[in-house]
Amino acid sequence: MIELAVFDMAGTTVDDGGAVYRALATTVTEAGATLDDADLQTWMGTDKVTAITALLRLGGVEPSGALVAERFDRFKDALAESYRDEPPVAFDGVAEALGALRARGIKVALTTGFDRDVAWALLDSLGWGLARTAPQPGAQGPTVQESGPQGSGPQGSGPQERAVVLDAVVTTSDVAAGRPAPYMIHHAMELAGVEAVSSVLAAGDTLVDLRAARNAGVIAVGVLTGALGRAELEAEPHDYVLDGVVDVPGLAECRPAELVAR
Repeated sequence: MIELAVFDMAGTTVDDGGAVYRALATTVTEAGATLDDADLQTWMGTDKVTAITALLRLGGVEPSGALVAERFDRFKDALAESYRDEPPVAFDGVAEALGALRARGIKVALTTGFDRDVAWALLDSLGWGLARTAPQPGAQGPTVQESGPQGSGPQGSGPQERAVVLDAVVTTSDVAAGRPAPYMIHHAMELAGVEAVSSVLAAGDTLVDLRAARNAGVIAVGVLTGALGRAELEAEPHDYVLDGVVDVPGLAECRPAELVAR
């Protein structure tokens, strides 16, 4: 029985129209780096400071500490501008799927390659927030009234009635290293009070999502709502590849499948 389902944000639960990809590309190419799609895809899903550092180096630019810090600020500005022009939305059926998991007693957590400020601004714009009972040291997001009506967002009857109720949110600000390290998943387990990795499922749309899940020892699920196709995700060790988060409730009673041997 699954006790905790952990999901990535952009590209997995949240449709941002590729804004993260474009902002990252803009950030590094403006600094003179030369990149191709494969380089960018390799670093999608990782924490953005690490991604910028690696992509600058791959693109022929020495990533000094000052340059990386300046480029990270540029990334956040570019992403914020994109989100203002085209506000991100949840993928169809995601809110209902996450609600269905929690209705079955399965806790729901989000992990992200964003830092805390970016992640919580995005969640607040969606009307998503933490359960009031969720232990979340350092979180800047709203707590949520469990009985709040589905679909009520920031413009609803108050900040305690949110569209999606979460049990934990873990950002790169909360751990020593982001994906593919397992720390965000393990920290989500800690916050949710779940001990057995065999009862945890982690889903994401990038290769590093799958690698983080495998490194954490949990059920690794790829979803096809991001930029990668089935063949690309299935080439990475995994347990399942699904069309999207909407299919995850169907795994609620599963035991880990035989891991794909690669």
